[in-house]
Amino acid sequence: MRKVAWRLIPFLVACYCASYLDRVNLSFAATEMNRDLGFSPTVYGWGAGIFFIGYALFETPSNYILHRVGARLWIARIMVSWGVASALMAVVWNEHSFFALRFLLGATEAGFMPGVVLYLTYWIPRERRAQILAAFLFSIPLSTVVGAPVSGVLLSLTDGLAGLRGWQWLFLLEAIPPLILGVATYFFLTDKPKDADWLAPAERDWLTGAIAAEESAAPGAEEHEVWPALRDQRTLLLGVAYFGVVLALYGLSMWLPQIAAAFGFGPAGAGLVTAIPFLCGSIAMFVWSRRSDRLRERARHTVGAAIVAALGLAAAAWTKSPATSIAILSIAASGTLASLPTFWAFSTASFSGTRAAIAIALVNSIGNLAGFAGPYLVGWIKEASGGFSLALLALSAGPLVCAALVALLERKAARRA
Repeated sequence: MRKVAWRLIPFLVACYCASYLDRVNLSFAATEMNRDLGFSPTVYGWGAGIFFIGYALFETPSNYILHRVGARLWIARIMVSWGVASALMAVVWNEHSFFALRFLLGATEAGFMPGVVLYLTYWIPRERRAQILAAFLFSIPLSTVVGAPVSGVLLSLTDGLAGLRGWQWLFLLEAIPPLILGVATYFFLTDKPKDADWLAPAERDWLTGAIAAEESAAPGAEEHEVWPALRDQRTLLLGVAYFGVVLALYGLSMWLPQIAAAFGFGPAGAGLVTAIPFLCGSIAMFVWSRRSDRLRERARHTVGAAIVAALGLAAAAWTKSPATSIAILSIAASGTLASLPTFWAFSTASFSGTRAAIAIALVNSIGNLAGFAGPYLVGWIKEASGGFSLALLALSAGPLVCAALVALLERKAARRA
């Protein structure tokens, strides 16, 4: 398992960092871009969120194709196409082009994150999954901790270079990593343990047998049709639960640089301040997932972290001091990020085979609709109220929904047992 983790996770983290940064670098470009193009907070919120409409529409078919053709080929295709779409964001000139290119970026990137989660179920036995998923999902805070200061510096250093604005250079330069990593993916990833020539024969046999035994024992393992996965009530409830936590994640990710700018920070300073909550969240993610694996418990860990996220967001709505606000938002980000690996460990234990491919993608698709709802909701409330306080209070409802539904699903599972 150590060999598997060291072989797969650093590379997949680098890929997801590129993915997540291309998804949220709009938040760093927003202050200059909105001013240059005359976008209101509502237009920005709509454009930030429409990415997730394209993402949600194409995610389930993408995961089904990945399960059929293999991760090596399909993840490579996803990364190269989204790199091209991300670079095209540099030519946005009005509201309609903004909406269209954000939708295209979501459609091309669809399937990457659930595809990797599915891919890891081919390699990682259930009892070790939370820590491994945490290591992969670490790329979310890492992309912000590293990307926020880098994006701020790029905006400052490149503005006016070759006649382009800093936000245009940001989109062009940050599209390069996914293009390079996409080509590398085709040559580096191995589809299944049985194909891993970098494992000893005995290691391949053990891992293949362990994963096969878990799949045969999973609920619904005997059903391989697409339709049963689509109508499974657990899938829908998990999707709504994930919607709740993603509402908080993207509400913060897409607006935190502007919250920092409202405190009076310039581009570089706002980037550094934005990194603080996500640095705290990355630490919380590792500590909480390690505890979850040690105790072999998922539901209560997810519920507890989601409640912390909700309380942090609600408290941040009433604070005025910049230092206090960032401290409390760090608590909110810690709860939000800590809930992710335990949520996915809880979710992936319920499905196997084709049903897992469809269910994981559907849960992620439903959840990522909050990527549209969160930024748009914050933009609409900010425009109506003139500040971020009521928006943060609205976001706090999302993690509470996640906590309630995960607790309900765990209670139902206990009754069946």
